[in-house]
Amino acid sequence: MLKERYLAEVVPQLKSRLGYDNVMQLPKLEKIVLSIGLGEAIQNPKAIEAAEKDLTMICGQHAVITRAKKSIASFKVRTGMPIGIMVTLRGKRMYDFFDKLVNVVLPRFRDFRGVSTDSFDGQGNYNLGITEQIVFAEIDYAKVDKIRGLQVTIVTTADNDDEARSLLGLMGMPFRRD
Repeated sequence: MLKERYLAEVVPQLKSRLGYDNVMQLPKLEKIVLSIGLGEAIQNPKAIEAAEKDLTMICGQHAVITRAKKSIASFKVRTGMPIGIMVTLRGKRMYDFFDKLVNVVLPRFRDFRGVSTDSFDGQGNYNLGITEQIVFAEIDYAKVDKIRGLQVTIVTTADNDDEARSLLGLMGMPFRRD
């Protein structure tokens, strides 16, 4: 499992690479947030149900419907309308999803050469956009009503992007060599 590998292999390498003495100072994965924005849900309320079913199958945890905070007349959005879904993974499910993402899903992309190192937010969190939910093995292509993308945010306890890049690289994230 990935957590045992983190404790056995990644922690000693991070200690030497980052120069920390205390194990508690080392960065680690905190949570992974998956979200799908559904602007189409304004005209098609069934889109929320289909996307929720897909996201639940992908991560093995029930998705939460996100609602609009403000009304925006030009987009025909009213306060409280469902406009997306999200899931927050922690613990064992987080490590299982990260392992599946790195070893199964990302290599399934056509012409995959690695993920960009520019997608860090400045505080040690990594954002990854996946354009099609059908790259996940759990999704049956014949039952998909529409191809949707999803956003994956990997939240770490790292103080800066360099520490997070070291952590994710040692855990197996295939970064592109530019």
